[in-house]
Amino acid sequence: MTNEDLGYNNAFEASRIELGLGDFTVARVISESRGAYKVKNATGEYRATITGRQVFTASSRENYPAVGDWVTITTIDDTQAVINAILPRQTILKRKYGDRSKSGEKDSLQLIGTNIDVAFVIESVDRDYNLNRFERYFIIAQNGGVSPAIILNKTDLLTPEALHAKLTELKARFPGIAIIPTSTVHESGLVELKQFITKRMTYCFLGSSGVGKSSLINKLLNSEFIKTRDISAYSGRGMHTTTARQMYFLQDGGIVIDNPGTREVGIAEGGQSVEIFFDDITALATECKFIDCTHTHEPDCRVTIALKAGELDEERYLNYLNLKKEAEFADMTNTEKRVRDRRFGKFIKDAKKELKDS
Repeated sequence: MTNEDLGYNNAFEASRIELGLGDFTVARVISESRGAYKVKNATGEYRATITGRQVFTASSRENYPAVGDWVTITTIDDTQAVINAILPRQTILKRKYGDRSKSGEKDSLQLIGTNIDVAFVIESVDRDYNLNRFERYFIIAQNGGVSPAIILNKTDLLTPEALHAKLTELKARFPGIAIIPTSTVHESGLVELKQFITKRMTYCFLGSSGVGKSSLINKLLNSEFIKTRDISAYSGRGMHTTTARQMYFLQDGGIVIDNPGTREVGIAEGGQSVEIFFDDITALATECKFIDCTHTHEPDCRVTIALKAGELDEERYLNYLNLKKEAEFADMTNTEKRVRDRRFGKFIKDAKKELKDS
C-alpha cells in the first residue's frame, strides 16, 4: 500500500515542501482516542504522540491532529512515532457539542474528521428518521467543503410501498443529493454503496447511535471487525458501541471513517452556508421589502407570502429559521473567541517580555 492509496496527493506534497518539512516522513492519522493517535503510511502503523510544544501553542481543538489528517512524523522505533506538524487540511467536518451551560464554554467544538471527500449521512427508517436532521448534517458538510450523500438504512423494516414513499419524500426535499437505500439484514443496496465508493477517496459515516453505521462498514469490509450492539429495549435508542473515530481501508481501495453516534448535531459556524443550502428561500428573500427582514413577521416579506401560498414547505421553512439563528450565534461566538485568543496571545507575549527584562 502506497501513501497515494491512503489518500495522499500532490497538494499535500506541495504543502509539505512549502512549509519546509521535506526532510520529514508523512503519515495519515487513522485513529484517535483520548489524545492517543495511530498513524499509517506506506511503511507501517505507529502509535503516535504530539510534542509538548504543540500542546503549549494550541489555542483550540482545531490545532490538534484529527482522524484524516496528514502529518509529518519522526519515528522512534518500529511501532512508535512523534507527530511534528499537521499539513494544511483540504476539508474539515466539525460540530458544536455538549451542554454549554454545564461546560461553561460557548464554543465547545468537536472535530469529526478531516480531508474527507464525501460524508454519508445515515438515518434508519424507524425512530431516527428526521428530515431536519439531514439538513443539519448537510450544513456541517458544506461548511467544511465536503460533499454529502444520504444512506437510508434498515429498509427491511418497510413495505415496498412505504419505502417508495420515503424515497419520494427525500428526493423532493433534497434534489441533487445521492440517496442509497440499504439493509444489512437483506443485504440490499450494498452493491450500489460499494460502487459509489471510489478508490483513494475518503468517506465519513455520520449519524445517530443505532442507525447501523458500523454494521454497514462491516459489510464493506466483509468481516465483523467492528463490534455492534442491538438497540436498547428500554429506550429504543442506539447504544454507543463505537467510542473512537477509526479509519478503515476497503479491499477495492476506498477509505472509510466510522464515528461514534451523535444525538446532538450543533452547527459550528456558517451563516452563509445556511443561505446557500436553502437557496430557494434565499432567492425569495431578495424580494423582501426590508433588507434586514427576519422572514417571520415583517410586512411584504416574500418568504412568508410564499409560505402562506403553499409555495414553500413549512417544515423546511421552520428548520431554515432555526439553523440560520444557530449559525449566526456560532459565528458571533467564533468572533468573540478570536478576540479572546488575540488578547491571550498578547498576554503571553507581554509576560515573556517581562520575564526577559527582569
